[in-house]
Amino acid sequence: MTEVAGVEISKPDKVLFPDGGVTKLDLATYYDAVADVMLRHLRGRPVNMQRFPDGVGAMAFYEKKVPAHFPDWVHSVEVHTEDGAQRQVVVDDRRTLVYLAQQACITPHTWLCTTKDLERPDQLVFDLDPTDDDLRKVRRATRLVGELLAELGLTTYLKTTGSRGYHVLVPLRPSLGFDEVRDFARRCAERLVEREPELLTIEQRKAKRGDRVYVDIGRNAYGQTAVPAYAVRARPGAPVSTPITWDELSRVKPAQFTVTNVRRRMARRDCPWADLRRRAQTLTKARKRV
Repeated sequence: MTEVAGVEISKPDKVLFPDGGVTKLDLATYYDAVADVMLRHLRGRPVNMQRFPDGVGAMAFYEKKVPAHFPDWVHSVEVHTEDGAQRQVVVDDRRTLVYLAQQACITPHTWLCTTKDLERPDQLVFDLDPTDDDLRKVRRATRLVGELLAELGLTTYLKTTGSRGYHVLVPLRPSLGFDEVRDFARRCAERLVEREPELLTIEQRKAKRGDRVYVDIGRNAYGQTAVPAYAVRARPGAPVSTPITWDELSRVKPAQFTVTNVRRRMARRDCPWADLRRRAQTLTKARKRV
């Protein structure tokens, strides 16, 4: 029997990432290794599980409700959605994080609030999504978001998405509702597009974006999710969404860190997001300025 963090891993040799040979055991071992740091960004948040029973490239699905076979020690919370009330997983400890890997949940997508207040977010996220492979454009777009938010007096944090772009995150005190936070994000995005209309867009339809970078603020709504720090993405090479400093933006590619190399980075330096929760702020002044 193969165990990781007290969780029995069935079919440990099942390959989840064919291009890199990453197995289910590799995934469970990775999440066990990064749990101490990653749990800071997971605890208390409802999770939508992105599961790949037969690995990346085969059928996948999002599972929101807690499956009946999940053990009692997996925490959950009741949330209200368009489909009615349902219980969703909350990852509060190492064993649960590894258990999700055992369920072939490659990416746990988290809400932008905690169970302490499901109506008020404690995160604001801008997702910079490129329409082409021009890395210079998405880096410049990301930099512009950071500069605008700094003008508004806000402290920001940056991470790779593990896909094609970057996330800019503002830690919040949960004082405003989702609609108010999203309205602020929308006004920021509109201001950015006014400044750089040839580079940026808030057009939701891909066909209308051209070659511009999409400033996605849609995650800032009740029930929406974002990829948390250190989560594995279901993409070639098993990339990891990784916190970086603003100084690293010009050097680190969106999918540069993977399950095979990010632990070396973590061993060499402290997490750039280590003080994130201590820097939680309100949007009171920024809303007036924007």
